[in-house]
Amino acid sequence: MHPFTYLRARDVQQASALAAQDRGTELIAGGTDMLQLLKDDVRRPERLVDIGGLTGLASVEATASGLRLGALARMSDVADNPAVRDGYPAIAEALLASASPQVRNMATIGGNLLQRTRCPYFRDTATSCNKREPGSGCAAIGGENRLHAILGGSAHCVATHASDLAVALAALDAVVVAEGANAGSGRRIPLVDFHLVPGDTPQRENVLQDGELIVAVEVPAAALTRRSLYRKVRDRASFEFALASAAVALEIDGGVIHQARVALGGVGTKPWRAYEAERALVGATPRSAAFEAAASRAVDGAKPLEQNGFKLELAQRVVIRALTTLGA
Repeated sequence: MHPFTYLRARDVQQASALAAQDRGTELIAGGTDMLQLLKDDVRRPERLVDIGGLTGLASVEATASGLRLGALARMSDVADNPAVRDGYPAIAEALLASASPQVRNMATIGGNLLQRTRCPYFRDTATSCNKREPGSGCAAIGGENRLHAILGGSAHCVATHASDLAVALAALDAVVVAEGANAGSGRRIPLVDFHLVPGDTPQRENVLQDGELIVAVEVPAAALTRRSLYRKVRDRASFEFALASAAVALEIDGGVIHQARVALGGVGTKPWRAYEAERALVGATPRSAAFEAAASRAVDGAKPLEQNGFKLELAQRVVIRALTTLGA
C-alpha cells in the first residue's frame, strides 16, 4: 500500500481547505470503498483527511417540508429510521438492497453517492481504464462487458454507477448540499445533475469543485414520496450490484396517474432518470398497458454492448414489475 499522511479534520471548513490546497489529499469517512481502493493500489493519496468525526453531519431530520440526511449518517441508521421507512420507502428499500449489513453499519450517505465504479477493469491496475488513467483506453468495450452500461456510455467509458441509494434519490427529486472552505459558500445541486456521464472525461464523475464536500442530502416531501419503491435484480440475493434496478413513485387520484417518477440503476453510467417514461404515465390509468408503454420509453437511447443486450429487456421488466406493484 502506498504510504500516506493521516489527519483528522476539526470542521467542514478545515476539511475543505485541506482538500483544496493539494490534489493529493482525499477525504475519508466510513472508508468502506476507500480502503478497498487503497489495498488494490487504485487510489494513491498523499494525505487522507478523516471527516468521520465531524459533528452535526450524521443527523436524520424529517419535517413537513421534507427529509434531510446528514452526509455522515450511516446507511443502516437511515434505512431503519421510521420517518424514512414510512414517508420515503424507496430510500429505505434501496439502502437495504445495498452491500451487506456490516458495510451498511459503516458506510455513510455521502460516501455512498461518491463511491467509485465496480467495473473490474477500473479496479485492476494491470488493465487499461480511462477512468483510472485517462488516455489509456477502455478495456471493457472490447472485453468482458456483461455488467456494463447500456445508457450514457461513450467511446471512453461504459462503466455503470454502483449506488442503489442514488437511484432512489434521483427518482424523488433529491438535492445534494455541498460546502466549501468558506462559511456560507454552500450550494444546492439536484441529484440528477450531480453525477456526470463519462463523455471524453470519464475521470470526472461528479460536479463537486476542488475542496467541496457533501454535507447533506435533502428530499422534498410530496404525496408520491410515500407511494414509492425500489426493485433490484442481481445475480445473487445479497451483497451484489444491480444488473438492473428501478425506483418508481406515483401519485394516483381518481384512478388516474397525476405524477410519476422513474429512475434506473445498473444500466446507466450514472443514476438514470427516465423522463420519457414519466411523461408516458401522467394522465394514464394504472394498468398494465400503460406500464408497458412507459417501460419501453425508459430505455430510450440505449446502446447495448456485445454481452449485455439482455439488460434492455431486463430493465423494462423491472420497471413494469415496480409499477405494477405500486399501482395495485
